[in-house]
Amino acid sequence: MSILIVDDSKVIQVLLSTTLKKAGYVDLLCVSSAQEAFNFLGIDNQERMRTVVKGVDLILMDIVMPVIDGIEACRAIKENEFMADIPIVMVTAKDESEVLQLAFSAGAVDYIVKPVKKQELLARVRSVLKLKHEMDRRKSRERELLEVTRQLEEANKTLQRFSYLDGLTGVSNRRFFDDTLLKEWRRAQREKQSIGFIMIDIDFFKAYNDFYGHQGGDECLKRVARAINTVPKRPTDFVARYGGEEFAVVLPNTDIEGVMVVAEQMLNDVRNLAIVHERSKVADRVTISLGIAACIPPKGKGFEQLIKEADAALYSAKADGRDRFKSS
Repeated sequence: MSILIVDDSKVIQVLLSTTLKKAGYVDLLCVSSAQEAFNFLGIDNQERMRTVVKGVDLILMDIVMPVIDGIEACRAIKENEFMADIPIVMVTAKDESEVLQLAFSAGAVDYIVKPVKKQELLARVRSVLKLKHEMDRRKSRERELLEVTRQLEEANKTLQRFSYLDGLTGVSNRRFFDDTLLKEWRRAQREKQSIGFIMIDIDFFKAYNDFYGHQGGDECLKRVARAINTVPKRPTDFVARYGGEEFAVVLPNTDIEGVMVVAEQMLNDVRNLAIVHERSKVADRVTISLGIAACIPPKGKGFEQLIKEADAALYSAKADGRDRFKSS
């Protein structure tokens, strides 16, 4: 442990340091003024301060000193966040209550009256250091608990992210879709903004699955999901696996013209994957059909009608030959 003695009297410095050394306190430093104490602590040098103050457990500070007295020095030290936890015990020839009150107001935790009595000095030093070390242990424990709490929060966020992802395709799952569409729908209602929606189905996927097997079907789903998931660019846009080979896309603040642009891009990107599909009745590769819709949510109405309209448009796209999109 380190004790800093601040006193302009060499006699007092020797008396305090000799008494403390005999009691086993060997890490001592004596300075003759508040400015010397500031220089040692690095009060104007944060890099030095971070290193030095960690090793200082106690300051014994004379009250009456030239230029800067002990009370002002105490106040300056305590106002610095890096040194606020260092206990300061005033060493004074004055025991007037008014002076001591000023010292305590400045941040001192105790005082010793000159002439210093050995037993009183050691008793007060032991008491203050015991309190300081207990506070240090508590703060260390608090920091550990805060770190554990932070790690738990990060783990929970990670678990939540995983709970919102479809395990096969890596896009959002149906749970995320239900929760987030409701939030976006309500926000669009409040802001009177259009919300766009796309329902997507992989054409003749059952035939693909039967012919290429479940592993081939899973790989097809993953590649199609990646392709359509790269099209929406805004943080609020998202693609979700709706069920089986169906996907849903939510596009907040998007009118029907904007939805058409996204749908066209998705249609072409899946075509460009060039996944061979020998059992398709519309092309020699995997294609998708899309139903699109958009509206400004009516007050007091749910999003079910929006899904219904996109689903009807998807049915129309399939009826018209697939590998295309239709609007509601």
